[in-house]
Amino acid sequence: MPITSFNPDDVFPPYTNYSHAIEVSGDSRLLFISGLNGYRSDGTTMPESFEDQAEQIWQHLGTILNAAGLTYTDLISTRTYLADPKYRAANTALRAKYLGEHRPSLTVVCCQLLDPAWKLEMEAVAATST
Repeated sequence: MPITSFNPDDVFPPYTNYSHAIEVSGDSRLLFISGLNGYRSDGTTMPESFEDQAEQIWQHLGTILNAAGLTYTDLISTRTYLADPKYRAANTALRAKYLGEHRPSLTVVCCQLLDPAWKLEMEAVAATST
């Protein structure tokens, strides 16, 4: 069972013991995408607003999916961690913008994130048949 890491240069540099995404292939391909935050591709700067951080995350997610030859419609699961429930409506709107009619499983959790500057973090799983 081949396992492939994806760490596109257009996404911020991966942390220690971390890949932006891991694909497990066989009769189907599974891509596990690590929690993404709103850092720009330089890995040090981040927009201040929730909407701008969320846009950055969705763009990073698209870049990672593209690096694996996949698209948003290949997502089978997303998990979003919100720093505050007040971001619920904006989060829903951005998800609808990027997913359109596509309906993967999803979970949204409100919690304290690792860095107080982060407004959200998102992880995902994508799959396709080979």
